Amino acid sequence: MTLDLFLQHLSNGISLGSLYALIAIGYTMVYGILRLINFAHGDIFMMATYFAFFGIATFRIPWFITFPLVLLLTAALGMGVEAGAYRPLRGAPKISLLISAIGASFFLENLTIVLFGGVPKPFPAPKLFTDVVQVGTVAIQKLTFYIPIVTVLSLLGLVYLINKTKTGMAMRAVSMDQETAQVMGININRTISFTFGMGSLLAAVGGIMWGMKFPQIQPLMGVVPGLKCFIAAVIGGFILGIGEIMLVAFLPNLTGYRDAFAFVLLILILMSKPTGILGEKTAEKV
Repeated sequence: MTLDLFLQHLSNGISLGSLYALIAIGYTMVYGILRLINFAHGDIFMMATYFAFFGIATFRIPWFITFPLVLLLTAALGMGVEAGAYRPLRGAPKISLLISAIGASFFLENLTIVLFGGVPKPFPAPKLFTDVVQVGTVAIQKLTFYIPIVTVLSLLGLVYLINKTKTGMAMRAVSMDQETAQVMGININRTISFTFGMGSLLAAVGGIMWGMKFPQIQPLMGVVPGLKCFIAAVIGGFILGIGEIMLVAFLPNLTGYRDAFAFVLLILILMSKPTGILGEKTAEKV
């Protein structure tokens, strides 16, 4: 493999890993507060691509207006899922919440099929993002540069929110002890709803960029990325993204096992680091 080809694959791996990392943040935000894997997260990501599709392709709204509207609609959707599927079961056993999360996922997938059909649709990616630039002898799509930048800026914004604002302080308090936080005057429902909204907003950012990078959307498109981002939350998005791309590049005969690679890597990591690569040991809450 030539150096140019290696750099091409590396850039693709970094952009894919950035997407995994960005979407995975939403998982970790919800898990940090409710100790619950939000299985509907991948489907909220999928819904964001449909919102963008209809905004641009059907209603002919300019992309620079559509994308912010998509972020708001997706955040509202996430908050609605929390209010309808999770909040009524907050005092129930964890297994009930898990079943409700899976049910919410299936509901969104099948609702999309009923409303929009199961036929894949082409995502209307603006030319600003799809143009190709030459870096030396390597041709790279502009979006490949934008994705890591957006991911880093989103992460920095989230870190500021959590560490420097009253809302972030409330989120941290709720994640540590909901009952004590409530005694201290924190509105538990509002804080958890806001967390779902922020997680869904980040999923929407990832969904928009995913749609531009892989310009075909369909109702089940969130299933595999959702599972991959759960893995990325454990082993790291960049490791997963670069590993997948390099597997295909160096071992093309194993392309069909690309998804299996992610799960095998997850198992190997958890065998040696049960809390993840950078995880810390914590006592399980009961």
